[in-house]
Amino acid sequence: MRGRPLLFTKYTADQALLPTGTKKVMAAIFVALLVSIPFDLIPGLGFLAANDWLKTLTRVFIFAIGALGLNILTGLAGQVSLGHAFFMGIGAYAAAVLGAAPGALWGLGLPIWIWLPAAGLVAALVGVIVAPTAVRVRGLYLGIVTLALVVIGGWLFRNTESATGGSQAGRNFPPFELRLWQEEKPFLSFAEDGPWFGIDLSAEAKTYFFLLVLVAVFTLVAKNIQRTRVGRAFQAIRDRDVAAEIMGVDEFRYKMLAFAISSFFAGVAGALLASFVGRMIPESWDLALSVQLIAIVLIGGAGTVSGTLMGAGFVVIVPRFVQELTDLLKETIEEGEGVLARIGDVFIATSGSDGGIINTLPGSGPGLSVFQLNLVLFGLLIIAFLIFEPLGLYGIWLRIRNYWKGWPFTY
Repeated sequence: MRGRPLLFTKYTADQALLPTGTKKVMAAIFVALLVSIPFDLIPGLGFLAANDWLKTLTRVFIFAIGALGLNILTGLAGQVSLGHAFFMGIGAYAAAVLGAAPGALWGLGLPIWIWLPAAGLVAALVGVIVAPTAVRVRGLYLGIVTLALVVIGGWLFRNTESATGGSQAGRNFPPFELRLWQEEKPFLSFAEDGPWFGIDLSAEAKTYFFLLVLVAVFTLVAKNIQRTRVGRAFQAIRDRDVAAEIMGVDEFRYKMLAFAISSFFAGVAGALLASFVGRMIPESWDLALSVQLIAIVLIGGAGTVSGTLMGAGFVVIVPRFVQELTDLLKETIEEGEGVLARIGDVFIATSGSDGGIINTLPGSGPGLSVFQLNLVLFGLLIIAFLIFEPLGLYGIWLRIRNYWKGWPFTY
């Protein structure tokens, strides 16, 4: 109602995707912002149009899809999972077998409209097979069971060389190309520079738009699952599983469904990540990847779709800033002038005898590599958010929003 934006007279209006005019306007602005990034139309954010930054943003979209699936399992259904990387690996190799060209390794050369959804379906099928064992345990024990999946998956991927290429070489994955069937030349390629619908775009920009559409679709699916009877059953199991079962919620069925849906998202994300990178080895689907996805959900805000999207941007982009800050401090130290050089010398190890925290030397050396530092940061951030802000970045946004709604009053 006019002047009463939070007054709803219908349940359907209260449960709408964008229930208020403000949310509709903000969503439209956000979508327009994302679409305009590759065209360098935003003052002050022109650096995002560079190809290397478009690749970083594309990785944000891919990890957002995987994290949305983990959020359904952990954030909505309350099931702890450390094995999401396993399901991503299953989806990646299913896509490789179905979509890669025939050769020394298994490959059927099927088009993307077959191998991409099939990657999710194969991962979902594996999730359904694993679920009966996993849903019989809770809490820490469930986490250990899903952690075992990563260990088993690592062994399986390394020893199925006909599909994965083995530990040393890995394998190539099918590119982002649209074909009706198995034509030699695709009618739409996202992996080559050139005109696209009358606009000259780079391969990075084409891939960016392709993933932007996919993440929008998966976001709508995840949000609508949360609003349905299934989503409410997930949340009831999360809040009090015994009470939910007494009220008629089939706990076993809905936990299996949560595993299946989450695995489907993970399988698609794994296929997209492998195709985006182009070539990966079996060791890529390890615990560190699962930790990244857990960090996205917990830092963004478990149980919230918008928080998961914010967490994906934070977890993927922060390592990029850490790397660039490290390179800047290293250059400053080499120049050897100013206060910044002295500060950087405390944190950056530039020689074998240096005692800096961050190692910038090739190979092994003193201190932590940038990758190891990022893992430490993720761990510290997870602990900090769990203690001080359990709702994550979404909770911080709520505080900011409520402050301005109540300003200038403090109550």
